[in-house]
Amino acid sequence: MTEGVPQQLPLGVSLRDDATFDNFYLSASDPNRQAVALLQAFASGENPEPVIYLWGEAGSGVSHLLQSVCQSAEASGRSFQYLPLADLLEKGLAMEPAVILDGLEQLELVCIDDLHLLEGHPQWQTALFHLYNRIKDGGGQLLLGARKSPRGLEIDLADLRSRLQWALVFQLQPLSDGDKLAALRRRSRLRGFDLPEDVAQYILHRAPRDTRALFLYLEQLDRASLMAQRKITIPFVKQVLGI
Repeated sequence: MTEGVPQQLPLGVSLRDDATFDNFYLSASDPNRQAVALLQAFASGENPEPVIYLWGEAGSGVSHLLQSVCQSAEASGRSFQYLPLADLLEKGLAMEPAVILDGLEQLELVCIDDLHLLEGHPQWQTALFHLYNRIKDGGGQLLLGARKSPRGLEIDLADLRSRLQWALVFQLQPLSDGDKLAALRRRSRLRGFDLPEDVAQYILHRAPRDTRALFLYLEQLDRASLMAQRKITIPFVKQVLGI
C-alpha cells in the first residue's frame, strides 16, 4: 500500500470474503472468460487500460467481479478503493459527493459500483466527472460497474456521458440454468460440503434466479445445517428457506 494516500474501505464499506476470482463460475465455453481474464490483469496492474466499464443485469456478477478486482489488487500490494453507490446513497451521507470522492485519484485503482444509480443525482454526476479526469490525468485506473451500458444510462451531464463511452466496455452474459446449477454445486464444495443435485435443482426452480440470491440461500442453508447438525435435503430446504 502506497504511503500518504487514502486507505481503502472508509465509510463502513467492506468487501465480501467470497467475492474472489476463484469463486466466479466460468463454464468451459463461457463468453465472460475474456472479460474476467482482462480484469485479472487489470487488478494486478499488468494491463494499463485506464478505464473499464463492466455492465450486466442484476445477479450477473458485476459487483462480484469489482470486489474480486479489489481483493486481487490488495494481494498485489496496490492502493485501491471500492465504492458501491447503492450503499452510499442508502446511508444518506451528509457529506457532499465531491468530498467523498476527493483525493481518490491518489490511489492506483478506484472501483465504483452501481453506476446506474447516478441517474437523477446531478451532484454525483459532476463529482464523478471530475474524479474521472483527475484519475486519467494522474495515470491511475478506474473500474466502473453498472446494470446499464454507457449509452443506456440517463446521465444529464453530457461531458460525463462522453467520458463513459470512451471506456473499454464489457457486458457480462448471465449464466444458463445449467451453469447456475453447476455454479451452485461448485460453491457448496468450496464451502466444504456437497450439495446433492436433486436439492440444487429444487432450489434453482423455486428461488430467485440471480446467482447472488442463490448463493445467499446456500450460505443460509450451510449455517443452518451446521447448527442443526443435519444434512441438506429437500425437506430441510423447505424448513429453512420456506420454499
